[in-house]
Amino acid sequence: MNIGYARVSSPEQKIEIQIQQLEKEGCTTIRAEKISGTSMTGRTELQTILDFIRTGDVLTVTKLDRLARSLADLSGIVKTLEDKGASLRVLNANIDTSTPTGKAFLGMLGVFAEFETGIRKERQLEGIAKAKAEGVYRGRKPSVDVEAVRKLAAEGKGATEIASLLKIGRASVYRAMNGAA
Repeated sequence: MNIGYARVSSPEQKIEIQIQQLEKEGCTTIRAEKISGTSMTGRTELQTILDFIRTGDVLTVTKLDRLARSLADLSGIVKTLEDKGASLRVLNANIDTSTPTGKAFLGMLGVFAEFETGIRKERQLEGIAKAKAEGVYRGRKPSVDVEAVRKLAAEGKGATEIASLLKIGRASVYRAMNGAA
């Protein structure tokens, strides 16, 4: 059986194009969901596929990032499929793990994708450090008016009342009163 899996990250995004591509590729069953792919948590449709896929079945996705965003998740999914005697097809990269070449290419693609994510994070941190050194980046603006907290505390108001009046959390009140905000 050829089982399709479609995923988009948010409810506003369109999933229909993926479903149409999977239907065109002969998927007899298609599971779709609108949820972030950054982790496996909450991805019930994918989990259903992994729970019920059988020997000889093929899990088909339009793009690799629709299936997994990390090498660890990708490896876990592929291992589950292998253990059950199933395989994975990725349409846009022409990957088919039922072949030795497909398995090798998938592994390389996963490593490069994770490497790219690491490089991107490194560049972002370098940019933030440079902006801070130049005095351009100061982080987000404080969300707590420390002076207002201290003024209300000086008037004898308690942390719960101050939090309620300023619409902030009690922990924020304590941090402001202790100078850590």
